[in-house]
Order: sequence, then C-alpha cells, then structure tokens
Amino acid sequence: MDINLFDFYLPEELIAQTPAEKRDHSRLLAINKDNHTYEDKHFYDIINYLKPGDVLVRNNTKVIPARLLGIKEITGAHCELLLLHQDEEKKDCWECLCKPAKSIKVGTKIDFGEGKLIAECVEVKDEGLRKFVFHYEGIFLEVLDALGKMPLPPYIKKQLCENDRYQTVYAKYEGSAAAPTAGFHFTEELNDKIKAMGVEIIEVTLHIGLGTFRPVNVEDTKDHVMHSEVYEITEDAARRLNEAKANNRRIIAVGTTSVRTLEANYTKYNTFKSTREDTNIFIQPGYQFKAVDCIITNFHLPKSTLIMLVSSFMGLDFTQEVYKHAVDNRYRFFSFGDSMFIYAAK
Repeated sequence: MDINLFDFYLPEELIAQTPAEKRDHSRLLAINKDNHTYEDKHFYDIINYLKPGDVLVRNNTKVIPARLLGIKEITGAHCELLLLHQDEEKKDCWECLCKPAKSIKVGTKIDFGEGKLIAECVEVKDEGLRKFVFHYEGIFLEVLDALGKMPLPPYIKKQLCENDRYQTVYAKYEGSAAAPTAGFHFTEELNDKIKAMGVEIIEVTLHIGLGTFRPVNVEDTKDHVMHSEVYEITEDAARRLNEAKANNRRIIAVGTTSVRTLEANYTKYNTFKSTREDTNIFIQPGYQFKAVDCIITNFHLPKSTLIMLVSSFMGLDFTQEVYKHAVDNRYRFFSFGDSMFIYAAK
C-alpha cells in the first residue's frame, strides 16, 4: 500500500511532552469499530466498556536505561548506543543502534563511565545496527542503571523528573528499549476495580526494540521489513487464553505490542502456545485478526507501522476519520498522550 495513505495532519503542539498528572485522567476515545461511532471520555471510564468475563492482556516488559553515551577508546570521539536486543545465549552480547554508526567497525571499543563499562563491536549489521560484547565488573543491570539514560522518544523534548512515569505500574521483566505506552493509563486502583468486576488479567512479555518504533522508509508498505523482537507467553497464560477463546470471551489487548504478541503466536500455532521466541509480524490492512477482539492503544505517528496496525483493525478510512476527530478535539498524541479503546460487541 502507498505509505501516504497513513499520513495525517498533526499540529506539533498536540504531541504530549509530559504524562498526565494522574494516569487514568488522560482522555479516552471509545470507538465502536462496527457501528463507526465514538465517544469522548476519560480513561477511568473504561470500566463502563468492560464486562465480566472479558480478558485484558497486557505487556509486562520493563524499560531499561538503554541509552548509553560514551567515547571511542582510540579517537575519543563521542558515540551513542541504544540497547535493543540481548542475545539469548550470550547474555553480555547486545544488538545496538549506533550514532554515528559508520565509524564503528569490528574491534571498535567504546568507553562508558571512565572504564566502568566497555562495549566492543563484534559484528557490523545494516542500518546503523551493530552487535557488541560488554565488559564490566558486577551485575550488568546495576552498571547500566548507574550509567544509562531512559530512552525517551526523540519527539519528547523534556526530561522526566521521575523515570517511573516512563513505565507501566505493572512493569516486571527488564529488557525493553521503549515502553508499552498504552499501559501508562492504568493505575493500581483502576486495575483493582477491573478485577473486581470480573475481568481476567493475563500478562505476556514482549521486549520492545527496533521493530516497534523503527520508521518506515519505503513508498510501498509491502517492502517494509520488521525487525524481530523477543516475546514470551507462559504455560499458564496460554492455558487461560485458550479457555477464553473456547468460551467466546472478548480478548482485549493493551497496546500494539500485546496485539503483535497474541497474533504472532496464534497465527503460527493456530492456538495459544507457551513459548519464548522472536517475532517480526507486520500487521497492515488486509491482515485477518485471529486472536484479538478489542484494542486499547494510544494515538500513533503518521506513516508508522502502529497506525497501519490500527488501520487494519478498524479500517483505513475510519481510522483517518477518528484521527481527524482527535486532532480537531485537541487530544494529546504519542507516548504520553491520550488513548483509544477500539471495541466490537461480541
């Protein structure tokens, strides 16, 4: 498809620079994708659109301080690394996005924190990607916590006063270079209310890397290749998801990463199966959803794979109508912005 079909006008002032003061007080656009209707609400109103028996699936990944600023050992030139993907077997080996990348060859060493952490390039990949082995003393995540920075998206110009506002309240397993931002709107209190009304909450894990936020630089979307990301579904989660499917209960994905996890797994196995593996699933119009009935998501970047996913779920023309309504009504966009609940009665 023509990439320009996924473009839209967005005033810069609608790009949220800070999170809502109270997580669940962000705005919510509740969308019936079958009737092509929508209502302006607040996120705490989402309990009015849920019902007993629903299954809420959320991504419990935790963002690590994945942005590292260092200097090359020989030349002293400044370098920046963004940790994207940890090797499953060699835990001290990471695939990273580099800036600048051209000067980083196999054998290049980058110093962070005056020798506290050394990254040695062991493989040159394409599009600014390199694989590094990290040398350090102690526990890697503790060293990273001391030296790394939270990898906020480039359109966010302000630094956070509290790093936990770039985490969901249920973040658990460290490994992401970006947050599953649709989950930002949930509070512990709201989660308790949702459970109390008979909604089942199931957690999956997808560590967010380049696949989620990599820009699309092709004219025809069929030429875009997704970067793989690691996801995990436990035996308990798979069993509960299969029970929900068998009983025709609504499966509601919190965020596009949860959507991709569920759809990748169900598409591959024709059931929900416990596994830990990579996926590079790319969902765009024409895709037939097999696992997910409803989606909670934020408003996404023009021409991104995320707006393509949303367009495939509720239709390209209707997506453009909804986004125009959001712009006209001054909704806040992107990571710290407002959200949508896209549903269909079942």
